[in-house]
Amino acid sequence: MYFLDRRLPRPVTDALRATVLEDLPELAQIHDEELRHKAVEAWAYALAETDFPRVTAIPGEAMPGVFALKRGSQAVHLRSVARISIAIADEFAQEFPEAIVDHDIVLAGALLHDVGKAWEFDPANRRRWEADKSQAGSPALRHPVYGAHVCIAVGLPEEIAHIALGHSYEGDLMQRSLECLIVHRADHMWWSIAGGFGLLKAETAGLLESRKITPRALRTAKDRERQDDNGERADAAG
Repeated sequence: MYFLDRRLPRPVTDALRATVLEDLPELAQIHDEELRHKAVEAWAYALAETDFPRVTAIPGEAMPGVFALKRGSQAVHLRSVARISIAIADEFAQEFPEAIVDHDIVLAGALLHDVGKAWEFDPANRRRWEADKSQAGSPALRHPVYGAHVCIAVGLPEEIAHIALGHSYEGDLMQRSLECLIVHRADHMWWSIAGGFGLLKAETAGLLESRKITPRALRTAKDRERQDDNGERADAAG
């Protein structure tokens, strides 16, 4: 029997599932019990097929070597995109009560949109692909495609698999659902704004120039100390 990368996957254990909930606590906010359970299962399944022990071990990058955070793991991106996506959905639902959006699908889709990155970022996979790109390509499957595979494998509904596949460039070839559109926009906006804040490693952020984004300088350690001192003095004066 062939496994996709010729490696036996690790067992999906309760301990592995627990790390998923620890790293992505917003999963607990999914109201539908079955959807919540399968969302956790999807991340546990994805991790078990790689050498990553948990979500926070996956590098905070948009693609390997592209838009790499100066600090923070993939979990930082996932959680922030989830909060932004829910804020977008709630803003429109509050202002326009006649508008229909599935809150659970938005939240689960945002937390799972990059579930395929465990596979795409796995060091063993990357070494194999780079060693002979003529064999299976490099990567063999981009994370949106592999993410859709993971969602289908654990029995998630097609709406979630669609978000995993359609949140990135692959989605330009299809008609995105409303929930996928929200996650797609939140995801791409997040990386651009992270670049604008100066949070990306310069050597990985060349695409910012084509997007007409200029990184802003970050506060130095001295700036932060000065700000803390000013805050303490203001508290004392008050």
